[in-house]
Amino acid sequence: MDNNHGYFFKIATSCNEFERIHQLNYQTFSEEIPQHEKNELKKLVDPFHHENTYIICIKDDELIGMVAVRDNRPFSLDRKIGAIEESLPIIVNRPCEVRLLAVKKEFRNGRVFVGLAQFLAQYCLEKGYDVAVISGTVRQLKLYNQMGFQPFAQLTGTEEALFQPMYLTKETFEASLAGRILHPAIPFLPGPVQISDGVRAALMGRPYSHRTKGFREKLHRIRDLLCDLTNSQYVQVLLGSGTLANEVVAAQLSLIKGRGLILANGEFGTRIVEQAQRQGLSFDVLEKEWGQAFLKEEIVEKLSNKSTWIWAVHSETSTGMLNDLTLLKRIAEEYGLKLCLDCISSIGAVELDLSGVFLATGVSGKALRAFTGLSFVFHHHQVAPSPALPKYIDLGVYMVTDSIPFSHSSNFIEALLVAVENMTSETYRKISETHQWLRNNLKHSGYHLITSNENNSPMILTIALPKAVSSYEIGRVLHYNGYLLHFESEYLRQRNWMQIACIGDYSTATLEKMTNLLYQVVTYELKQLQASTSKLPNEGAQLGRKVTLIK
Repeated sequence: MDNNHGYFFKIATSCNEFERIHQLNYQTFSEEIPQHEKNELKKLVDPFHHENTYIICIKDDELIGMVAVRDNRPFSLDRKIGAIEESLPIIVNRPCEVRLLAVKKEFRNGRVFVGLAQFLAQYCLEKGYDVAVISGTVRQLKLYNQMGFQPFAQLTGTEEALFQPMYLTKETFEASLAGRILHPAIPFLPGPVQISDGVRAALMGRPYSHRTKGFREKLHRIRDLLCDLTNSQYVQVLLGSGTLANEVVAAQLSLIKGRGLILANGEFGTRIVEQAQRQGLSFDVLEKEWGQAFLKEEIVEKLSNKSTWIWAVHSETSTGMLNDLTLLKRIAEEYGLKLCLDCISSIGAVELDLSGVFLATGVSGKALRAFTGLSFVFHHHQVAPSPALPKYIDLGVYMVTDSIPFSHSSNFIEALLVAVENMTSETYRKISETHQWLRNNLKHSGYHLITSNENNSPMILTIALPKAVSSYEIGRVLHYNGYLLHFESEYLRQRNWMQIACIGDYSTATLEKMTNLLYQVVTYELKQLQASTSKLPNEGAQLGRKVTLIK
């Protein structure tokens, strides 16, 4: 869905929105189409109002269009023509009824109707409906057809207000004008990420055995490229997620005498603590507020004469914090510690030098922009298998078998090879420029960013929204309007945070549209709150007064 024209679409939630829905309902179905009688209040409350979900279009804080969806039977159309299943030319399992499609006269240029249809189609698919039915005014049959609706059954209504029963399915929508011009949502996610056509094509090739010479050569090439990318001597490629790679690190640490120290200043540091506990490791934890940097003196104070290793997250995705790798390497060298790093969100996003690092992990997805499914463990030392470890998480087993101890996926390997071969210094520059552009614009517009400019990872930005508005609901609105931001994780919802990843290939125009829409939606919701409480909360006032940078 394109936000070129300053519109955005959402589900109505506020009392103010419902009041304007009743007014538009009256203007359309009492004054323009004589379906209902006029009244002095100039409001028309639908008899199914409390069952309706209203999809609305907003422009400059004005409600200019709407459509309602409900799934309770009987439908109003059931009452006019009998059970709809008896007249429909298709078999249906979970129908819904669409009603009250209305757009203010001055905005009937097709764009609003198309946008409502696109939102409606996405919403119905999300809810699991397989058909939507509507009574379409005969005055706008061409428009309904452009939205994907098809006629069925006989006309209903009166001579002054005739209606055609119509139905919409996934197939009829996709074949319609509205369906053909619906663009896939643009991901600003840490994963899954934008995938290039070349990487996608490589994944879709014919699979072949992981025991073949060709597979070994491709995997060897990938391992060489990954080592060059990170200044590592060895890397093992695992079939599994980053969690598996970190389990392999924990398993290796279980073989080392002494005590460890885990640094946690975000969700993924906390997850490392849990993994270490499950492996029965002996360790201390230095925990800081999320988004706060570790200081050398704090780390050193936590060490003891039994400390032999230290484990931390390099790029903490949950906050956008980039922990100081140089500092950690210096402390490890000074105190004779084995340094382990979770580099899952930094490999491919920042230039990475893992010299002096005992073990580090990465993944094929995220900034490398291949498909999720492979993970890596980097190291500089020879590793022998250990009978004390489960075979699947024994790094030594991978090393003695050239990273092919078990079944592997040729499709994932082919896709990863294309992605890694595409990595250049230009990749890092583009990510950094995207991050800085977003950071400057978001700060200018009054958003509170979690990490400081000195400690931020170029991979992702974290925004703390005012408590008065829901980060989850804001994220859903942007999702329906064509932009996928990161907001659904429980740790983000608990803090009312949302995130924008910078690892895709975005034009400046795309960044401008996305940030303008975000600003438009947030300020609109704050104004809705103001309309119901007569004033903005203090924490939202600054953002509400800000003027957007991009015009």
